[in-house]
Amino acid sequence: MNKVWLKHYPEGVPHEIDPGQYGSLVELLEESFRKHGDRVAYRFLGKAITFRQVDDQSRAFAAYLQSLGLEKGDRVAVMMPNVPQYPIAVAGILRAGMVLVNVNPLYTPRELEHQLKDAGAKAIVIIENFARTLQECQAHTPTKHVIVTSMGESIGLKGMIVNFVVRHVRKMVPPFQLSGAVRFKDALAAGRNASLRTPELRPDDIAVLQYTGGTTGVSKGAVLLHRNIIANVLQCEAWYQPALRKIPAGEQIVTVCALPLYHIFGFTVNMMLSMRTGGSNILIPNPRDIPSVLKDLARQRFHSFPAVNTLFNAIARHPDFHTVDWSGLLLSVGGATAVQQVTARLWLEKTGCPIVEGYGLSETSPVASCNPTNSTEYTGTIGLPLPSTEFKLLDDQGNEVQPGMPGEICIRGPQVMAGYWQRPDETAKVMTPDGFLRTGDVGTVDERGYFKLVDRKKDMIVVSGFNVYPNEVEDVVTQMPGVLECAAIGVPDERSGEAVKLVIVRSNPALTEAEVRAFCEQNLTGYKRPRIIEFRTELPKTPVGKVLRRELRNG
Repeated sequence: MNKVWLKHYPEGVPHEIDPGQYGSLVELLEESFRKHGDRVAYRFLGKAITFRQVDDQSRAFAAYLQSLGLEKGDRVAVMMPNVPQYPIAVAGILRAGMVLVNVNPLYTPRELEHQLKDAGAKAIVIIENFARTLQECQAHTPTKHVIVTSMGESIGLKGMIVNFVVRHVRKMVPPFQLSGAVRFKDALAAGRNASLRTPELRPDDIAVLQYTGGTTGVSKGAVLLHRNIIANVLQCEAWYQPALRKIPAGEQIVTVCALPLYHIFGFTVNMMLSMRTGGSNILIPNPRDIPSVLKDLARQRFHSFPAVNTLFNAIARHPDFHTVDWSGLLLSVGGATAVQQVTARLWLEKTGCPIVEGYGLSETSPVASCNPTNSTEYTGTIGLPLPSTEFKLLDDQGNEVQPGMPGEICIRGPQVMAGYWQRPDETAKVMTPDGFLRTGDVGTVDERGYFKLVDRKKDMIVVSGFNVYPNEVEDVVTQMPGVLECAAIGVPDERSGEAVKLVIVRSNPALTEAEVRAFCEQNLTGYKRPRIIEFRTELPKTPVGKVLRRELRNG
């Protein structure tokens, strides 16, 4: 495809980046520690953690891991929410030359067992809240070394209060027994008495196994090399400059970290990008607790807020919204799931900062495209391919589609994974001979090179031979007064093969099915209208806020 999008890049954004300027992620981290030692790297429950503290503690943790007999390339799992121990553990794992395996803390024992076995993880760092899950499956895994931490462990005296409340008031720590488990603080103490052997790392060494596909089938590990993540950090840094250069000289970039750091969006865009820029992250341990989120945000000025549609929507509608000073916000990046027009409009109206929607996957480290960060309004597209990134649209036979026609989005660039961990057949299914990743997402492109996401191929509903894209139905219905959020799925139908079922969460309890049907008749052509309408109090979602359509289809 002709790279027409390059003509529409904002001024000053390069067409290409050079991921070769770092030999590994460790080089990037250690440069940051040298340059920004006295700056605040993280704020957590009002407590500041500096780059120097992350440097010292991660060095000790790396030495501890090596003292266990673990070697370069061994996999170490991390299973915790957004607490300071997470970036410390990650930096330590990488500095020891090992491979990070990000784990969703909400996994069931079955899911955790699969991931630990599939990755061959020899060690795990886990927060005590979820230690019971590990206890139930550890015997069936290769994971013999366990490091346990707590919610308040890294914040001194206040942390003791936090731990008491978490354990005894909210009762969020089920009893557990993990033989031989070591406390995180004890691991750091042991590591300070051990010597760190600096491993020789290369750009093509594996940095992260990022598991994906759990919502549609067996979870697979996307193999992300050091150079993949370095490339995406530099791509995002270049792309964000039109917005971030508005920050007054000498003022540190502060980013809201409500995205889970174990999710690749938060991992790269919050943690690794802030390492590169010397920025600070406000760690939000539970983004679903909106009053607590707003309380955290009210404590300081911030500039950047990457998030998902559901979080933007919930914050903008919350009665405590006005307790926060939004005047410093220069960049709101939406991703992981489609940003809906009604949410974007409300966010712009309330904050004065438009949501610039981006697009990516675990397989692309994750960001592949984004709207220009000097945009003044929501575009309804996923923007332009990032520097050094190519997109093309293919049909089912592998041919490029005609302009204006929908096709599967395929991506080539330095951020694209090396493949799926120990799954060559799965890798071959998604990689074209010329190096493009087949995403499974259907999109279109306009004459300027802006891509629009139509839907997931697997979520598409076929009604009497006509394609119905759930995102379109959802975007229309969420604009109806009284609708908080909704999800469209396909259900079997004797006459049409499939029919549209719409599940709605109401903001107005008085909203009726008849009113929804009347609205759909005005705004959707016949075959796109829902045959079945169901009202629920909430939609099933992943921790990052994606609606689990599979769970809705299963009942």
